[in-house]
Amino acid sequence: MACNNNKNNIVVVFDFDKTIIDVDSDNWVIDELGFTDLFNQLLPTMPWNRVMDCMMKELHDQGKTIEEIKQALRTIPIHPRIVPAIKAAHALGCELRIVSDANMFFIETMVEHLGISELFSEINSNPGFVDEHDTLRISPYHDFTNSSHGCTLGTCPPNMCKGLVIERIQDSLAKEGKKMIYLGDGAGDYCPSLKLKAEDYVMPRKNFPVWDLISQNPLLVKATIREWTDGESLEKILMGTIEEIILEEEKEKKMLSTSAENTCKIHTISVGINVHHEPIMPRALRVSQSG
Repeated sequence: MACNNNKNNIVVVFDFDKTIIDVDSDNWVIDELGFTDLFNQLLPTMPWNRVMDCMMKELHDQGKTIEEIKQALRTIPIHPRIVPAIKAAHALGCELRIVSDANMFFIETMVEHLGISELFSEINSNPGFVDEHDTLRISPYHDFTNSSHGCTLGTCPPNMCKGLVIERIQDSLAKEGKKMIYLGDGAGDYCPSLKLKAEDYVMPRKNFPVWDLISQNPLLVKATIREWTDGESLEKILMGTIEEIILEEEKEKKMLSTSAENTCKIHTISVGINVHHEPIMPRALRVSQSG
């Protein structure tokens, strides 16, 4: 995981599908391996997360290997400016995280393929692991079969409320007073956008579901809203926002430093004046001198 000695006060949280990569990773793998029809048949019958688990078992039963799944993932298209943007954000001292409704196996395979796995301090997604039968199994982030995650907003899928994940991250960072930049595209990214504070930033992808939801009533979002369209604009806006925050913090530090220096000068002057005051003699000496 990430180790960066040039730390700043910013946490950048990325969605994965249609944010870091240009497509939905679930659909891409299913389509690439030729199982689209079966996927479309199953989708109306159960939640998406459970459909993906069933599809992975079907892939195994039909002779598809874990390596073939990995190879399908490695062909996913990604805008040429995304990886440089991620590397630049890390180089500037940002802590980077991923919060995604994809799955850990897909995400870890892709970030390793892209050479950026060490830049992220944490990845939050649906568990994905290879079992003893060499079958990829996908389970929900929140085990909705036992209990609901409790979010009533209506835009979060049953298996994952990203808003709850963001609240947990906020709690862990509360003492450090860090600012957050959140990037996403889907309806599931709306809930975490509402959890952000006034000093934070949200970067919704324009003309995608999260942007549509925010646009309905932007005043519900406390964070500063900065939309993006593609990898090139993502890089430009993200870099601009990071630099803006860093400059603002440097300005605040200078103001505090100047204030501290002025306080010190005033104290020094006052001490200097006190040195020239006539010493206060004990009362007995004052009486004897006056006599």
